[in-house]
Amino acid sequence: MREYSIASIPADGIGPEVIAAGETVLKSLEKRVGDVKFNFETFDWGSDHYKKHGVMMPADGLKTLKKFDAIYFGAVGAPDVPDHITLWGLRLPICQGFDQYANVRPTKILPGITPPLRNCGPGDLDWVIIRENSEGEYAGAGGRVHRGLPEEVGTEVSIFTRVGVTRVMRYAFKLAQSRPRKLLTVVTKSNAQRHGMVMWDEIAAEVAEEFPDVTWDKTLVDAMTVRMTLKPQSLDTIVATNLHADVLSDLAGALAGSLGVAPTANIDPERRFPSMFEPIHGSAFDITGKGIANPVASFWTAAQMLDHLGEQEASARLMRAVEQVTGAGILTPDVGGTANTREVTEAVVDAIQSSNV
Repeated sequence: MREYSIASIPADGIGPEVIAAGETVLKSLEKRVGDVKFNFETFDWGSDHYKKHGVMMPADGLKTLKKFDAIYFGAVGAPDVPDHITLWGLRLPICQGFDQYANVRPTKILPGITPPLRNCGPGDLDWVIIRENSEGEYAGAGGRVHRGLPEEVGTEVSIFTRVGVTRVMRYAFKLAQSRPRKLLTVVTKSNAQRHGMVMWDEIAAEVAEEFPDVTWDKTLVDAMTVRMTLKPQSLDTIVATNLHADVLSDLAGALAGSLGVAPTANIDPERRFPSMFEPIHGSAFDITGKGIANPVASFWTAAQMLDHLGEQEASARLMRAVEQVTGAGILTPDVGGTANTREVTEAVVDAIQSSNV
């Protein structure tokens, strides 16, 4: 019996709804696979914790999480708490504290989902975006001076280090190498950002020499939005900075039909610390409590977690079940359906237990 300890942090908004659905599906996989067990421990950290205690998580939060095999994270953000507090109080301290420098965001058009792009269906849009997750524009370097005065200044310094860029480039090239097309696109803005991003380009070219079997190209981030929209078939694996990939991956989710189906893995490739897995849709307070949150992103990110834990068979079974359910038209309203969170979850559980998945 292979047992895994999972730290569950449902956090804010629809986070508790989709994480509960994900745990239900993972428990169903336990029964179907037979020799694997998931032990969840839930932490009530998030905006409600902040409103009670003045912090998003306890001071020893990272020490508490370090013993787990993985972290299953819901969403962070609340209407009555500033966004920079929620983000820098919980999610970013985990990502940066555990050096989860590779943020991996797969995107594809699932069966049964009609994407907004004309003449684009399953197989035409099948990407993996690798987001540098530890520095760049979200390094936290900068400050404000002369607050409240006309000459007030706020600075946000993008940090690009050779070690940081090299390791995420190498991760991206390796991932591209493992995929059938062996194609990588490096996103840049070195025409305007002439220091850090020029170094980004130079290191990409250096790392590329280690992977002669990978075809790669370079695209400016603004041109990338056009390419993603008009020529999705030209893309496969994509690597971009912290900010650029944050924006582009939301566009990717929308082009695939909904952010409700978009997963994320925050990976420490060296496995020194637990990696964290989360849907990218955010807290979505506009639909919180209505029972219509799309759980597919939480299922897909659970499959990423299974892959990271070495449970490839269970991961593949889960994704086959998800695609069977979406293909059957059991969809939440964000992707044109009428099913609720519970109905989609139950359908995926039934598919997992069936003999044809």
